[in-house]
Amino acid sequence: MGIIFEIKHTTTYNYARPVTFGTHRAMFLPRRGAGGRLLSWSAGTNLRSRIRWISDSLSNNIAEIEIEEPGSELIFTFQFRGIHFGAKDVKQFVLERRAERMPVQYTPDEWNDLAGFMRPHTEDPDLALAEWARSFVVDGKTIRALEQMLDAFRDGFNYQAREAEGTLAPAQTLHARSGTCRDYAWLMIEALRRLGFAARFVSGYIYDAALDGGEIGMAGSGATHAWVQVFLPGAGWMNYDPTNHINAGFDLIPVALARHPAQAVPLAGSWLGSSEDNLGMSVRVEVHKLGDVADQSEG
Repeated sequence: MGIIFEIKHTTTYNYARPVTFGTHRAMFLPRRGAGGRLLSWSAGTNLRSRIRWISDSLSNNIAEIEIEEPGSELIFTFQFRGIHFGAKDVKQFVLERRAERMPVQYTPDEWNDLAGFMRPHTEDPDLALAEWARSFVVDGKTIRALEQMLDAFRDGFNYQAREAEGTLAPAQTLHARSGTCRDYAWLMIEALRRLGFAARFVSGYIYDAALDGGEIGMAGSGATHAWVQVFLPGAGWMNYDPTNHINAGFDLIPVALARHPAQAVPLAGSWLGSSEDNLGMSVRVEVHKLGDVADQSEG
C-alpha cells in the first residue's frame, strides 16, 4: 500500500530590528526512488529571494536561497505533494544468510561502497558506547539485536525536545538517557557501527495517522524527523526509528541521507546583526494524507 500525502513546512525567524542575511541552504524535497514519487512542490520566502538547486555527494537535493533584502522577520515556506510506498514491518523482507547473524558478512564490493557508513565518526574514550552496543549481542541474531536496541530506547530513554540547534554526541545521549530524535538516531548509528553494521543518518518527515484524527501523535510528528537506515544484504537499506520504535518505516518519508547529522540539516544559514537582535525561531510541519494508492506493479 501507499499514500498520497501533502506536507507544508514553515520556518520563521524573528529579529528585534531589520538584519541582513547570508545564503541559506534547505533540504526539504523527498528523495526520488522506488519508494515514492514527487507530484508537485513550491518554495518561497516572505522577503525577496533567489533559489538555485544543487546536489551533494550523497545525491541529496539542496535549495540554496539568497535573501536579497533585509528584514525583521524571515519566513521560509516549503510545500509539496507526493506518493509514498513502504512496508509495515522489516519481517516482510528476507535477509541473505550472511546477514542473519552478526557480524554481517559484507562482500568486497559492499565494503568499498559502505566503508564511510561503517567507520565510527565519534570518540568513545571510556568504551561506554561500545559496551552498550555489545549488550545487545545475546544470541548473535541480527534482527533480534536491532529489535532489542529499539526496545532499549523505548524502555530506558526519555524523549525530550529542545529549542537549541544541533545534535548531541552519542556519549552525551547515552549518559543522559534522553534526547531528541536526532540524538537518538546518532547514538544508534554509532552503536551499530561498533557492531560492524553499515548505518546512516536520515532526515525527513513522519506521517502520523493520529494527527489526521486530531489525536495525540508520535514523538517527532509536527516537525522534521530523524531516524536510522541499516544495510542488510537481501533487504537493502532498512529503516529503524528509535524515537517511535518503528522498523521498516511505512510512516517515514526520507529527505536527506548522511554519514553524520551535520550533513543533513533541514535549514541553515547566516545573518548579520547584533546578537541581541535575535528573538528566536519557530518551526511548523503539517503532514496530511490525501488518499491511498495501490502497490506498485509492472503492467
